[in-house]
Amino acid sequence: MPEPATLESLISQHIVAAMKAHDAGRAGTLRMIKAALMNRTIEKRATQKQVEAALTQQESEQVLTSMIKQRRDSIEQFTKGNRPELAAKEAAEIVVIEEFLPKALDEAGLGKLVSEALAELETSLGHKPTVKDMGTSMKAVQSKLQARGLRAEGRLVSELVKKNLAG
Repeated sequence: MPEPATLESLISQHIVAAMKAHDAGRAGTLRMIKAALMNRTIEKRATQKQVEAALTQQESEQVLTSMIKQRRDSIEQFTKGNRPELAAKEAAEIVVIEEFLPKALDEAGLGKLVSEALAELETSLGHKPTVKDMGTSMKAVQSKLQARGLRAEGRLVSELVKKNLAG
């Protein structure tokens, strides 16, 4: 993942390349990404009352992750509404957005990471975490993901943590 200061310029370069290749779909998606990042920068500037408020890498990733989540929700709605062409368009947008995010962890790797995080949590708590410790457990797993520069879908993380806590 590129640094956030260069992310917008990188996206601009990709827009130019997509336009030269006459790939209107990709160019449109890249423009949406750039607009979302700019909007988040403007929001940050307004809340912090600063003239220059660049997004951190984590904030940029959050913007892209929320864009992916919105598209997954749209795919679900379009599929229910029997609109496969629109669902396919959203899926293509997800592929483009994911290019600018760290690699997503697969379920096996995530399961291993969840087990490690819960083992460390057990050591610090002094007892085996239970379902009551779900919030603490989720925070431990998320911080472990961030520390390693990885990402995973929140729903999948939650399911694996619940399964490990119950089992």
